Amino acid sequence: MDIAKLRQTAENAGQGQVFRFWDELDEAGKTQLAGQLAGLDFEELNDLAAAYVVKRPETAIPADLAPAPFFPAHPRNEAEKAYYAKAFAAGEELLRSGRVCMLTVAGGQGTRLGFDGPKGTYPIGPVSGRSLFGYFAGTIKAAQEKYGKPITWYLMTSVINDGPTRAFFRENNYFGLDPERVMFFTQGSMPAFGRDGKLLLGAKDSLSLSPNGHGGTLLALKTSGALARMEKENCDVISYFQVDNPLAPMIDPLFLGLHLLEGSEMSAIMLPKTNPYEKLGNFCVTGGRTQIIEYSDLPAELAESRNEDGSLRFVAGSPAIHVISRDFVSRLTSGGRLQLPWHRADKKVPCMDADGTLVKPEEPNAVKLESFIFDALPLAAKTVILEGNREGMFAPTKNSTGVDSAESCREMLLERDARVLESAGFAVRKADGSRIADIELAPEYAVNPELLRKFAGRAIQEGVREVWE
Repeated sequence: MDIAKLRQTAENAGQGQVFRFWDELDEAGKTQLAGQLAGLDFEELNDLAAAYVVKRPETAIPADLAPAPFFPAHPRNEAEKAYYAKAFAAGEELLRSGRVCMLTVAGGQGTRLGFDGPKGTYPIGPVSGRSLFGYFAGTIKAAQEKYGKPITWYLMTSVINDGPTRAFFRENNYFGLDPERVMFFTQGSMPAFGRDGKLLLGAKDSLSLSPNGHGGTLLALKTSGALARMEKENCDVISYFQVDNPLAPMIDPLFLGLHLLEGSEMSAIMLPKTNPYEKLGNFCVTGGRTQIIEYSDLPAELAESRNEDGSLRFVAGSPAIHVISRDFVSRLTSGGRLQLPWHRADKKVPCMDADGTLVKPEEPNAVKLESFIFDALPLAAKTVILEGNREGMFAPTKNSTGVDSAESCREMLLERDARVLESAGFAVRKADGSRIADIELAPEYAVNPELLRKFAGRAIQEGVREVWE
């Protein structure tokens, strides 16, 4: 590597400060920093700094912005009922033919949960302590058994948690899955900027790097070889979900079938918002294209606007659950780059000062840029949005207590399992509607509730907490 040329490139771009401590570094430190810098396009980074860092970008709201249409959760007439049945059958056929794979974005840590480790290793099971990864693995295993085809599971990790995530799977024997059908790949990173547009050093021998956002998933699929593997395995439909939601409808024949029958390139689940300012992105249409406007960017007059019946006009919120066609990802990444807009986040970023002291700021001092996967929606020739059931599909595990927490997620898991038990004929509730007991079902039963037949005749005892495997 030509260090002199690399240094001159950084200097010419006005980013020479990244070499400030070069002469103090040992060979390992020099190798690490040079490797990070060699992968940067300084001209592009300066353009991003000018557009997103030095000034705060404003989100322009198109004059023709309108609520996005969606398929309702339940058919409204006989014609829709017949079409949904056709779509469900088509989705099951996709699964039987092995054309569906799973994709989990799992690059985060459990910091906000007060947990030291990859978020997917967090013990979310309300009785068993089963991990988030364990929930997803059980669902995949059940789907393989039900539909008679192997399903490859792609997990996008980060530089920080890739090693611990792989180790966790090994320690748990891949939760009974074939290790050859589990592929890990690492998310890309983006350097943090100071407010002046200068790149920050997190250490004398390293830039301050962070994951580049879930929009980077699409390019990472290309560069990791995952797309090529999907093509080799004749998988052309990707079920995408995030690691913090154990209720994500990974195996949803209706959703998969609508995606197929409608010729959609990228489809999405929507949840009806509980209020105008719920922190979910808003599904909208402008210029005939579907897009998401962040909850913080939608003007109040639109967020609060109502239909004649009093319901919210912009009611469709995004829980980040998608079905994506492999060909669409291939098209977007064909040149080895993916052009999605960036989103600015002001953060507290530890960094080196001019004297080589690590500063840990108490207030936001830096800008991180992230790309979001939903920004691919306007690039799709056709999209589909399906209304989902919040209670059965969305239990985000972001905080330790309160809203969207491990606490609320565990309660939703128990309620989901109670509904499955009720549908199978078990008496699970008292006269006032509360649960007789806390029964946690292995995730397999959410896919194959008919398996509960082996518990036929079993009475649920009041007050017990147990796991039915």
